Amino acid sequence: MQDMLAEAMERLLADICQPETIRALEAGQPKEALWTALADAGFADALSPEAAGGAGLSLREAVPLIESCARHALPLPLPLTMVVRAALAETGAHSVAGPITIAAAAPQAGSDGIRCARVPFGAVADWIVVDNGLPALWPVHGASIEGDGIYASLDADIVWPAPPGDAVPLPLADWQAIAACVSAVQMAGAMTRILEMTIAYANDRSQFGRPIGKFQALQQQISVLAERVFATRMAACIGCAAQGWRVERAAAALAKGYASEAATLAASIAHAVHGAIGITAEFALQSYTRRLHAWRLAYGAESYWHGELGELWLAGKASALDFVRTTLSPAAT
Repeated sequence: MQDMLAEAMERLLADICQPETIRALEAGQPKEALWTALADAGFADALSPEAAGGAGLSLREAVPLIESCARHALPLPLPLTMVVRAALAETGAHSVAGPITIAAAAPQAGSDGIRCARVPFGAVADWIVVDNGLPALWPVHGASIEGDGIYASLDADIVWPAPPGDAVPLPLADWQAIAACVSAVQMAGAMTRILEMTIAYANDRSQFGRPIGKFQALQQQISVLAERVFATRMAACIGCAAQGWRVERAAAALAKGYASEAATLAASIAHAVHGAIGITAEFALQSYTRRLHAWRLAYGAESYWHGELGELWLAGKASALDFVRTTLSPAAT
């Protein structure tokens, strides 16, 4: 089932998620046409149970779908929407329409209202998962959206004048860890595409009479990039290895910590190989590396998650090896 869905997702995104579509949406054009195509194909309910009209995938089984979204630089939070709609189905509540994202931190009350800062995909979401101890879906309508001022960024501050009366309750869960795992998978997908682009460019671009990919210095750098890409995917899969749509915090710490650490190096190697063309708006590389840098920080960077993982180990009595075997092994989750 998941293989068929992954192939269908790949075909659909290759058709509807073209570079000009991505640039237009990042420039502020409406998202409805792109979102409708995804929703009509049923992908928003990939993790929802079959009884609720979904495909019944677990987060682990949905990894190829999430990677595909990142490989095509999809400028909408479809992977997070999949997870939240599965959570809604668990409660028996009616699902909500439109893209859903997860706030990166608890809301803060201030003189201007209730603010969720730096919400990933906040500029294109219709609903935000807000966890102030009682997680709920808060609608974006009625709130103000403040962009972060970064070129083509879709992250934004969302400010409500008061808690919305039509918020939809969600199950208790570690929503930060869930979002971190999804981000780790997205980073793995983006890095995979970056590696493909870097290898292709190194083989096509010639200097001193031969492709630059023939030079040992570049070969070594691309080898390091490939190593980080595949290690990131392994870590992301471990993070998503639990059953259903929930995750284990230790596994999430491993996944997001490693992915965030690898993201900076992956982006720098790719841009070093591509040179100046890699930062031009017309060339797709910057669409992926910008997302890598944003996802690296979203829901906690590597320093945060490495610290979390260390604290979880120190809180127990197991040796480091036993901690890896019993807590971080996919078979243990």
